[in-house]
Amino acid sequence: MTNRSDLPSDAASTDDANAPRVKTEYKFSHVTTGRYLPTPGKAPGWPFAEIGHWKMDVDGTVDDWVAELTDWRREHLTRIGYDDANYRRPELQWAQRNFVHAQMMVEDRYFYDPVAGRYTVDRYLDDLEARFGGIDSVLIWFVYPNIGIDDRNKTDLAYDLPDGLDGLRGAVDDFHRRGVRVFLPTMPWDNGTREAGLNDWQTMAQLVKAVGADGINGDTYNGVPRAFFDACDAVGRPVVLQPESTISAEEQLIWNVQSWGKKAPNEVVPPVAKFKWLEPRHMINYENRWGRDRNHDLQYIFFNGIGYNAWENVWGIWNQLTPRDAESLRRIAAIERQFAPAMVSMDWRPYEHTLQAGVFASRFPVDAFTLWTLVNRNEYAVDGEQIAVPHRESTRYYDAWNGMPLQPRYDNGRAVFDFAMEGRGFGALLAVAEGVDIEGLDAFLANMRKLASVPLKSLSNQWQSLPQQLKDIARTAPAATAPEGMVAIPAGDFDFVVGGVEIEGQTWEGNDVQYPWESSARRGHRRRMSMPAYFIDRTPVTNAQYRAFLDASGWRPGDAHNFLRDWRDGVPPPGWDNKPVTWVSIEDARAYAEWAGKRLPHEWEWQYAAQGTDGRRYPWGDAWNDAMAPAPNRGRTLRAPDDVDAHPAAASPFGLLDLVGNVWQWTDEYEDEHTRAAILRGGSSYQPQTSHWYFPQAYRLDEHGKYLLMAPSKDRSGCVGFRCVVDAA
Repeated sequence: MTNRSDLPSDAASTDDANAPRVKTEYKFSHVTTGRYLPTPGKAPGWPFAEIGHWKMDVDGTVDDWVAELTDWRREHLTRIGYDDANYRRPELQWAQRNFVHAQMMVEDRYFYDPVAGRYTVDRYLDDLEARFGGIDSVLIWFVYPNIGIDDRNKTDLAYDLPDGLDGLRGAVDDFHRRGVRVFLPTMPWDNGTREAGLNDWQTMAQLVKAVGADGINGDTYNGVPRAFFDACDAVGRPVVLQPESTISAEEQLIWNVQSWGKKAPNEVVPPVAKFKWLEPRHMINYENRWGRDRNHDLQYIFFNGIGYNAWENVWGIWNQLTPRDAESLRRIAAIERQFAPAMVSMDWRPYEHTLQAGVFASRFPVDAFTLWTLVNRNEYAVDGEQIAVPHRESTRYYDAWNGMPLQPRYDNGRAVFDFAMEGRGFGALLAVAEGVDIEGLDAFLANMRKLASVPLKSLSNQWQSLPQQLKDIARTAPAATAPEGMVAIPAGDFDFVVGGVEIEGQTWEGNDVQYPWESSARRGHRRRMSMPAYFIDRTPVTNAQYRAFLDASGWRPGDAHNFLRDWRDGVPPPGWDNKPVTWVSIEDARAYAEWAGKRLPHEWEWQYAAQGTDGRRYPWGDAWNDAMAPAPNRGRTLRAPDDVDAHPAAASPFGLLDLVGNVWQWTDEYEDEHTRAAILRGGSSYQPQTSHWYFPQAYRLDEHGKYLLMAPSKDRSGCVGFRCVVDAA
């Protein structure tokens, strides 16, 4: 690998070095404050609409562009006092081969089997290998969007995973056994839940050391502060820092040896990643979590020689790579992994001269070989001569994308290559120096040849949402009259109108839930329903009632972590008998209901009993009234809920109490192939402050919360209770 001091001032143009140069004033010091560098062939500030982009002369201006950009880089690194020591640290260099990364929700059923009650890392990784060739690192995400349902903070939720930190460490070990590095998340915005006692970096250093993690992902950070890096070093666990957002202060490049990239402009000329140019060893994992057609993303990473964040489970919304995009990523990753030293070459050159309009190339040279990556930005296939490169005697050439040897046409000291590229497709040229044997090259070429036998254009690029199923709730033995403590709800017609309050996902298909009468999940729902008669608890189940269940049945959960966490020595605190029981999972609630000859309500049963037939927003009417619900708790720790009958004037049209603003209430459960979630109704009094990312409240009767489910230890909450239903004869 060439030292930075050996970089030429004009990054190895293939043109005659003595030819006159027409200088173009790019003023890079003023236009490179963002994530991407201005493209050659157009002046800074060119409108993104690119009217007349076909007039842009990229090939005619690129040598000046690269020369000026090289000068800018040299000056800019001086200005920030750049030191590359962390890129030379052996224990951090794995980041330079971290080409495919994935953010993974702990609630993903491929990662944790809720039926067997165990982590299934192999199943998770086997699926990714089958679909797009696997990953090099994973971010185990255990925080958002559930954080803020109660006062547990961002690291408390790690301790609440099944089997606690021992379970998490076991999962980390399983990833390591498969050669996958592990990141854990931190976020600066969580200052409204329970105070941790230590600062964020010390807390994360302890967690990283306890479970053997390799890196820290800084959610919403524009560069993770050096304090995290130093704190982990101090406990003997050096980590790769990975800010979610683009680094804002360039000097943070010194200790953030990796980052995410986002929203690369989708222009005809592919952009260059600024931080990859400043430090070619800096690994970027580009992410486009909501993207459904990721072709541009994949061309961008291949052109820049960077990695990808193959994020598919986005807060419980499944956004799977389409077959074409998945196969594109498999082939890109195979090339980048095989030629990993070249992808961090200090002599990387973007915008190599090409022979076809709309085809762009980058050159990645090392001593033993040179790799050119090509992208066809045209919608149509391009055949014929694509690129000409300086030729040296006895150099061997290969079409690395198709796994074939190439025989060029020689022209005045250049090798000219003729091969085909699909529309919006990819290409790769490999030149191997005389006498060099690349380990595994024959097997690699055979694999690429096999993959190339299936054209990308033959694969579907049609996105589809994942179907959800409602978990069945068995009917109870029918009752002729209302059991004690229950209210009779008469049969009638009801307009069931409700929407999810998820913070993200907009109104895209796949968000929220899919009712049995709907073709897909979506945020807004409406259905005219003929409701049969049933009986429902007047109030949520109280601590006294739940204690009676335990005393009579002897039932105990198999996973008892956080079970009735606010009780003391197996009984509710004094004065809590008439408060709603909390710290019970949906499984704990079902156990009580089964013992009592009852069941949990379907969501529409809960809403009909709370709303009646007039579509009111709140149980008492259309206008919010502070006196009808507990006062909001905006502190950092939970307080005791109000008694279930503390607000008699807030009764619903059918006489139900404590429906809104005290504790959330369990209703239905939905699942798809990857995620389980429960619908919570009624909201709670807990309203953590300082951030809009906390689990949102839903006091209105036409709103519901979607709470991701993993395991009882994590699902139990100090702000979730329940009430029950009995079917009418």
